Amino acid sequence: MSVDVAHVRPARPKDADALASAYEEAWRGTYQGIIPHLNLERMIARRGPQWWQRVLKRRAAVLVLDFRGEAAGYVTFGRCRTSRGPYRGEIFELYLHPTYQGLGFGPRLFDGARQRLGELRLKGLLVWALADNEAACSFYLRQGGKPIAEGAEGFGETSLRKIAFAWS
Repeated sequence: MSVDVAHVRPARPKDADALASAYEEAWRGTYQGIIPHLNLERMIARRGPQWWQRVLKRRAAVLVLDFRGEAAGYVTFGRCRTSRGPYRGEIFELYLHPTYQGLGFGPRLFDGARQRLGELRLKGLLVWALADNEAACSFYLRQGGKPIAEGAEGFGETSLRKIAFAWS
């Protein structure tokens, strides 16, 4: 008999500390050297445990990767923020604490969000990633995403290129 020590579930308010840690460590590891330092530090500082408590109490669409009872990563999703043709659903963020990256857990979070979006009848999926975040771009390509658009994201005086990946 096998025991699954990792599964995807809805986030709960008690996950706030672990989500703040996953966010901070993932963002530092991912965006250091891409997003200007001061902007990155400010973004991380805003997303502490209290921020996550407020978000989770509002019952936002957040799924976590539960690894032995601890939230090791998360995905946020909902109605697409743009009206790009057939894409009604969007994944806003998908991050794993660096300890859990590269172990095959990212696809579990991705699939969990896609399933929930389907249950909400939000067909077609869009995800934006910074072009310099090569790991994310490669991940979304491996999940079958097709690059369909480009844009820019501002961080202070710095503008970074972003790519939209889409699934039918």
